[in-house]
Amino acid sequence: MPSLRQTTAFHTDRDAQGRPLTASERETLLKPYLPPRPQSKQHPRHEPSVTAKQARFVHQPRLRPALRTLLHYALFTLIHAIFSIYIRCRQTYHVIIGRILAVIYYHHRTPEYIQRDVKQLDKVPGHLSVILELDNGGGGRNDRLETLVAEACEVAAWSACAGVPLLSIYEKTGALKSSLPYLHRRISKALTSYYGSSSSKPTISLRAPHHPSYSPPHSPDLQTSSNGSVVRPQSYLAILLLSSSDSRQTLVDLTRTLATMSQDNKLSPHDISTDLIDAEITESVMGEPDLLIIFGDRILLDGYPPWQIRLTEIYGVRDHGGGMGYSVFLRGLMRYAGAEMRFGR
Repeated sequence: MPSLRQTTAFHTDRDAQGRPLTASERETLLKPYLPPRPQSKQHPRHEPSVTAKQARFVHQPRLRPALRTLLHYALFTLIHAIFSIYIRCRQTYHVIIGRILAVIYYHHRTPEYIQRDVKQLDKVPGHLSVILELDNGGGGRNDRLETLVAEACEVAAWSACAGVPLLSIYEKTGALKSSLPYLHRRISKALTSYYGSSSSKPTISLRAPHHPSYSPPHSPDLQTSSNGSVVRPQSYLAILLLSSSDSRQTLVDLTRTLATMSQDNKLSPHDISTDLIDAEITESVMGEPDLLIIFGDRILLDGYPPWQIRLTEIYGVRDHGGGMGYSVFLRGLMRYAGAEMRFGR
């Protein structure tokens, strides 16, 4: 190991007297600490020529790697072609089936037709939920928002005609929550286009988490006519608007609240159970839907509240590119009517 004087001399390029070191003196200073120089092997003079001669005539395999690569490309192309044909055929099949069902099952804005289609079902969901998307395509935001509102009005009208008492509409950005009175007027106008000025037109109420309810809070009571017969009340549809802020953030806020209450000795940790969490989330957001319909071409929840869909029947049409349609809505109700709810058994 070099001494302190040698280390100082090497770093400063000066000896103990302050005289600058020459290059040879620096090499002499480092030479004892350098590894030994490797000894080169001495080969006969004729050996390099023999090695070069052997390397010149060494056979390099070129045909087999080329055939192997060609075989890999051929297999890849064949598999790709088969799957492409399969996907195209599957998409064509679903498009044809969707068009046929759209022609067979069409409501013509007539509640009797929708009720006729639903009448053959064994059961109707008490809580129906749908996922709508704010289109990111062309046009301004007002045009895209108008399209979204029109879709929400159509779904509300179909649900009211089908006898669904509770409808929840999920839209990720929360654009539908911006003006509840305007949406209420639009849905009422859509129901008028279906029912006309008939007294059987359903009443609706709009609600969103952390927003006040807008519309009558209760369904009308039973009434008795002059001849003593009971008059059926108007149907009632409650509509709940959801967004991504009502999903995971709600669980985070509830967890923080329960932890704070536990630390302040206001709530025992043993009292925190699944039933308590479910009751709190049901009160703050919503209960668990019976059926969730996705109108897109993929089963994409897109931030939908996760706690509420543990036992929910989820329906989506594969390769569906037609957007929101009544045939998809009706097929979802049919799927729910034929589903067997085992609930973990």
